Amino acid sequence: MRWLLLSFALLLAGCGGYEVKNLAKSDIDLVADEFIDESRRLVRELTVKLYKRNPAELAKNPGMDLEKRLLQLVHNRGELNFAELGGRQETDALELVFDPQFKGDRVFALVVGLGGMLRHAYGYNEELFLFDSLQPEPLWASAHNVEVLAWKLRQNRRPDGSHWLVSSEYQGEIDNLSFERLFGKLIVLQEMMAKIAGDADDRRVTKVVHTAGSVFIPLPI
Repeated sequence: MRWLLLSFALLLAGCGGYEVKNLAKSDIDLVADEFIDESRRLVRELTVKLYKRNPAELAKNPGMDLEKRLLQLVHNRGELNFAELGGRQETDALELVFDPQFKGDRVFALVVGLGGMLRHAYGYNEELFLFDSLQPEPLWASAHNVEVLAWKLRQNRRPDGSHWLVSSEYQGEIDNLSFERLFGKLIVLQEMMAKIAGDADDRRVTKVVHTAGSVFIPLPI
């Protein structure tokens, strides 16, 4: 029997690029894998766009460049915890973007907070297998927080009236809607995955999230 299973697995592996590890995945696992990959791709795209529009943030760290920043995010698996941000993660890191006392790289604070929060929502898994499960609460909360982040980038201002980070608007003109599209895609991904992973508690969770207003809410542990 073991020989037959091994032969079957090898046969699948040789057909159409099928990966043997997929034998240990449900349909939902395969969907979640695609969502995880896409969310990380979108965060990477957002990182590049934000640094292009806010080069002064990258210049706050001598010797730092865009590729080094991207590698920092890729090479750190699990929680995103950096001494540069005082160990602040997820929503705490996002708050730094709008903190007048923060003198560091606000783009880095944003992508570390956003990326770490999305990792948390997927249980810090890079891919899922049969015995893994996702909880809807962190997924709903992360969708809400992405929406709040997009709103804060548009509405929150420095004392001189300028944005903390330039995104869709520059000098009073909305000139780049690609940021709104990126945030919109992330929100939809998280909400769809929450529904897929959801159970009878979905309505309660959705109500809590939608009544939280414009405040970041910590993801459930």
